[in-house]
Amino acid sequence: MRISTLLQASAVALTAVTAGVLTAPAHASTPPLTTPQVVAHLDLAQGRQPENLTVLPNGNTVVTFAFSRQIAEIDCHGAVRILATLPAPAADAATPVLKSPFLGGVVRDDSGTLYFAYATGTADLTGIWKLAPGGTPQRIAALPADALPNGLARDERTGSLYAADSVLGTVWRVPARGGAAVPWATGADLKANGFLGANGIKIRDRAVWVSNLDNGTLLRVPVRPDGTAGPAQTVATGLTGIDDFAFTGRGNQVLAALNSSNQIALVADNGTHTIVLNQADGLQNPTSVAVQGDRVWVADAAYLTQQDPNLLTARLLRNN
Repeated sequence: MRISTLLQASAVALTAVTAGVLTAPAHASTPPLTTPQVVAHLDLAQGRQPENLTVLPNGNTVVTFAFSRQIAEIDCHGAVRILATLPAPAADAATPVLKSPFLGGVVRDDSGTLYFAYATGTADLTGIWKLAPGGTPQRIAALPADALPNGLARDERTGSLYAADSVLGTVWRVPARGGAAVPWATGADLKANGFLGANGIKIRDRAVWVSNLDNGTLLRVPVRPDGTAGPAQTVATGLTGIDDFAFTGRGNQVLAALNSSNQIALVADNGTHTIVLNQADGLQNPTSVAVQGDRVWVADAAYLTQQDPNLLTARLLRNN
């Protein structure tokens, strides 16, 4: 079952948002983003709906295709190379809420090893996986069968991985070398409110930042000196349909993917936001954002529009 079907079934929570999704957009790119262009038009019929991405040193990207169980590399010309396909669960398995096996966040370490979140509704496959260069996918940490690990972040300082669980309202922490996942942060701010809760996740300045899709919020959870989670702080509100996000490198300024409204929002340090990309720029239900230098990449999964899932790039002006 595709996520578009489930979103349509969640009409009470999403009708007000999705009613305007396919209407004519009011504007195109706004500084500090300029010259947006689509790098790759992806094949919906093959299930190539990118949920998350990470940028490689050579400028290529690695994406997770949400429902085809595949990890892929997309080069600067738009060519797609499948790196791995994860094992399928038993035929009668049902992933929580989404019903289909779901590939979420992906991150990379300095050795080139990729880590990604996989949910199947089964205890034997749900968890955090890795793919070493030239290797095959291996699960390094199990998560409960009723979990839905979505966004994934890696602490560059410790190597630990943090996964945002959209169903259980939990941030899980996984040791750098793999092992038992522990519930690092929980609470009402992370929980779902009709569909999916904690979604995107990033680490910055000894804090874990998490988005909540249902609540339209961006949260900051401090990492205490002993490594435990401090109380969650709400940094921004009104970000309807927020999925994943990325820091621009300018203070705590964030670019956030607003999935249901086909927009990218620029969130300022004070929590206010402006729209800097929309459907006129090629957005089709953006799911994640990455920043490297003066370039921004956006993954568009077309969950609701059901047309032209793609990978888009734009220039980030540093003097704005």
